[in-house]
Amino acid sequence: MDDTLGLLEEALQLGREIGYLIREEPLGDLPGGPCVVGGKRTILLNLQSPAADRLAVLLRALAGDPAISEQPVSRLLAGRLRTIAGE
Repeated sequence: MDDTLGLLEEALQLGREIGYLIREEPLGDLPGGPCVVGGKRTILLNLQSPAADRLAVLLRALAGDPAISEQPVSRLLAGRLRTIAGE
């Protein structure tokens, strides 16, 4: 669980650094994901979902963004992003 929470925090910071507005809100049965709100790239995360599920949604949204290659990240996060990008 500690790895999940640490990765979630690191991924949240990465998303913000590359220009996403990240909103954690109760979304009912919806998992969240990337969207555009008011012209701003946004990632919605369901606050009611477990941390592992929020991390998975966030990583899927970030993995395809070319801007992440220019940001320093931990080896663990880089590996997770590569795995998702290869799917």
